[in-house]
Amino acid sequence: MEEVDVEPSTTLIPGAGFHQKHLGFEWGPGDLLVYETNYKLQGPRSASSPSVHVVRRDEDICSPILRKLFNESHLIFVGLQKIKEDVPSKNKKSQFVSISKNYRSVIRACMEELQQNAGKRSPDTHHVSILLAIELIWNLCEVLFIDAAPAGSLLLHLLDWVRLHKSDVDTRAREVLQSDSPAQHQSYWDVPAGTQTLTEFDVKWRHWHEECDRCLQDNTFASNRHLETICKILVGDEDTLLEQRELLSTWYHFLVTRLLFTHPTIKPPDLHYYAQSSMNMFLGPRASPEPLDIILLSAFEFDLHQVIKDCSIALNNWWFVAHLTDLLDHCKLLQSHNLQCVSHIRSSYLSYMHVCVSLWQLAVDYFDHCPEFGRVYLELQIERVPLDTERKAIKVLRICEDRQMSEQVRSICKIMAKRALRNNRLGSALSWSIRAKDAAFATLISERFLQDYSNKGFFTDLDLLDNLGPAMLLSDRLTFLGKYREFHRLYGEKRFSEAARLLLSLMTAKIAPRSLWMTLLTDALPLLEQKEVIFSVDQTYELMSCLEDCFSSVFQDEDIESTKTELLRLALARNLAMAIVKEGTIET
Repeated sequence: MEEVDVEPSTTLIPGAGFHQKHLGFEWGPGDLLVYETNYKLQGPRSASSPSVHVVRRDEDICSPILRKLFNESHLIFVGLQKIKEDVPSKNKKSQFVSISKNYRSVIRACMEELQQNAGKRSPDTHHVSILLAIELIWNLCEVLFIDAAPAGSLLLHLLDWVRLHKSDVDTRAREVLQSDSPAQHQSYWDVPAGTQTLTEFDVKWRHWHEECDRCLQDNTFASNRHLETICKILVGDEDTLLEQRELLSTWYHFLVTRLLFTHPTIKPPDLHYYAQSSMNMFLGPRASPEPLDIILLSAFEFDLHQVIKDCSIALNNWWFVAHLTDLLDHCKLLQSHNLQCVSHIRSSYLSYMHVCVSLWQLAVDYFDHCPEFGRVYLELQIERVPLDTERKAIKVLRICEDRQMSEQVRSICKIMAKRALRNNRLGSALSWSIRAKDAAFATLISERFLQDYSNKGFFTDLDLLDNLGPAMLLSDRLTFLGKYREFHRLYGEKRFSEAARLLLSLMTAKIAPRSLWMTLLTDALPLLEQKEVIFSVDQTYELMSCLEDCFSSVFQDEDIESTKTELLRLALARNLAMAIVKEGTIET
């Protein structure tokens, strides 16, 4: 099969556009984009209208059962990445085999749960068949590549592999053994089973083979057709084995049976010959092998790259390909191939998995272990995560902050700040703008806070305003907001001298907006009317100067000779007199 090394070409649908132009489409991660091209139709138009089929995303992968598969396999994947490189190879092998079995255990558990629901919805039946194929391939790869069973024990592993995937064998054998007379049971000869060691089996097999061969040559069982058939099976007569194909069901079952009775100590390099010939004999000249047959044959030929490639095409399941490839890469079995392929397959799996947006958190760990493209893919994926709630936004934000993704951090904070402002949640909006370090937006929200204060006469979100800390230096208006709230807090705590100094500094430092000067001066009235002198002589002069500046610059075109202004002037004059007496000085 030729490998595609270029981008796939655009597929044109003739005459389906509004202006009878070609339509093109491009695949995305779970979606299909259809667009009208600039290509005009050539020749006469068709009398019939072409059909355009709506292609929906595969929502079935978001089912609770498959989500369990993704979540549990994610934990195994993370554990695999923690195996240290300096661990001795012998110890690693047992770890890798254990991890492989863990993966298969998760697959089988998911498959069994789906089988229970198979009669309820047809999509589950589809997933069951895919998971059956996945577990079959994975198990074989575990035997041949990860565990790398040597000659002698190889056939025992293959026998276990076939028995595991020929589920009725164990059931029927159990029925035979539990019957009153096992030898008389109708399934006795269909399931002969043994538990002897490899050496015992090899000795018995050789004895059986020689004895059966002698009996066949002597026509010892010629009068009993069934016994003669058994003898032919024991000597591995291929025609006799093929006659029992209804008991074997698949060519690889036939392969293992054939090896059991002809070559029980087969070596791994010899497997490919027996695999190819067994498939040809079992399927016959007219039948064509299915994609699963091709994948298994490639495994028996120890062509690992072809196994991965064919799985990618045939199974349409990047979850399997990505996890198996990652495990094989850790086993140092892909060193002869381009390692960029491994990273690409992981990333392709992630595109597949993220059709279900609720799995985005799992993707982060996978992206972290894609050395070449992981960072780029993570940045793109973060942009697609819907920020439905603040809790979810904070999760995404922490992921970005932990990875120094400053641009994404700012983008998330700005989105959340604008959303909060639209909902009139000023405290949340200010908090997000501070995290985004967006001075302009923080200034805008500070203005809204001050307007809200002017309308209501009190501040909201006091916990936030009282704990701004250094963040208030982000903008002048935010600084004023924080200090102005601090003035109110000091006044409420009856720390009048500190409150007076802070209020005056807000006006003299020119960070208070001119529109609020009269409000600040009004805030000074209760302090000016205290029995104890709060403002010193110099401070009182500064307040007078601020009042005149306020009067001349803001109210010069308005009639503001109001009671409030007069009260301020009287209070300032009274306070000045008291301050002079108190300080014991007279200015000339």
